[in-house]
Formats: sequence, structure tokens, C-alpha cells
Amino acid sequence: MGKNKKIKLYKKKTNNKNNIRWILVIIFWTLIIAFVINSLTEFLVPNVSILSAIVLLLFIISIGVFFDIIGVAVTAADEEPFHSLASRKVKGASWAVYLIRNADRVSNFCNDVIGDIVGIISGATGAVIAANLSVYVFYINKSLIALIISSIIAALTIGGKAIGKNFAFTQANNIVFYFGYFLEGILKRKKIKRKRGKDNGGARKGKLS
Repeated sequence: MGKNKKIKLYKKKTNNKNNIRWILVIIFWTLIIAFVINSLTEFLVPNVSILSAIVLLLFIISIGVFFDIIGVAVTAADEEPFHSLASRKVKGASWAVYLIRNADRVSNFCNDVIGDIVGIISGATGAVIAANLSVYVFYINKSLIALIISSIIAALTIGGKAIGKNFAFTQANNIVFYFGYFLEGILKRKKIKRKRGKDNGGARKGKLS
């Protein structure tokens, strides 16, 4: 038998500077988002009723599921159908192309960053709810209440993401298109506001002169 030949696999070239910059940006925004959301939940949950805290918990879990759908849809979507739409200047198409071309970063932010933040905050919120419930349901062990609530949170999160992933794969192009449409609408409004501000400033200067 002949000698085994070494198999050389193709390696993708990456820009290390851009990767380092992206990592630093992700770390920065993770700290900001986690701090803001965690501060709000730490302030709100202990000061609201148990029912309101449960509604808030469900809302937090739904945010995680929503962003997980976006992250999966971006990686599963096809870029080609959006080129013709972008050439015809259909609103949202150019953003859809941008999202798909940067699918690794978008999915990293949506699935990992937002997903981990939501997981931590939902766990902390569940612990506060368990502590409040133990006051009213004093005949059940506190540890058992905390275990039940954490299990329910895990089941809702995993179940929601499982359903969301199936939806994201089947409706990937539509999800990316409408998300791009939403982003373009927000950014255009900001540009219009800035232009109006500049125009007003120019008009004032003209009057003063």
C-alpha cells in the first residue's frame, strides 16, 4: 500500500484587525446593554407585584427568542433574491443584503450576546420571583420553588427557541427582508431629523446675515 498523502484543507482568510475591532465593540456593547437591562430589572422586579414580575420575565424570554430568530434567519437566508430588489430601490432590500453579508457578526450579536444577557437576566428575575413566592407559599421549601421556576424558565427558553428556529429556517428571506425594512425606516428618520436641523441652522444664519 502507498503512503498516505497529506490532505491540505482550504483556510479562509480573515482580517485580524477587523476581528479584534469587532470583538472590542461586542465586549463594550455587551457591558452597556447588560448593565442597563440588569439595572432596570433589579429596580423593577422587587418593587412590582408577582404577576407583573412574571409578565416581565415572559417579555425578557420573548426578547431572547426574537433575536435568536433573527440570528438564525440571517445565516439561512439567500442573498441573490435581494439584489434585484435592491437595484429597484425597494425599501429594506439593501439592508437585507448587508445583513446576509455580515451574517457571522449579526448572528454572533443576536444569538450569543443578546442570548447570554437574556439568559442571565431571566435567571436573576426568576430568583427574585421565587423569593417573593416563598413569602406567600411558606409551606413549600424555598429551594424547591427556585428549582421549579428555573426549570420553567429553561423550558420556555429552549422550547421558544426551538419553535423560533424552525420558523426562521422556513421564512428566512421574509424575516431578513422585514427586519431590513425596519432598520432602514429607523435610520432614514434619523437622517431626516439631522438634515432638518442643518437646514434650520442654515436658514437662521441667512437671516442673521
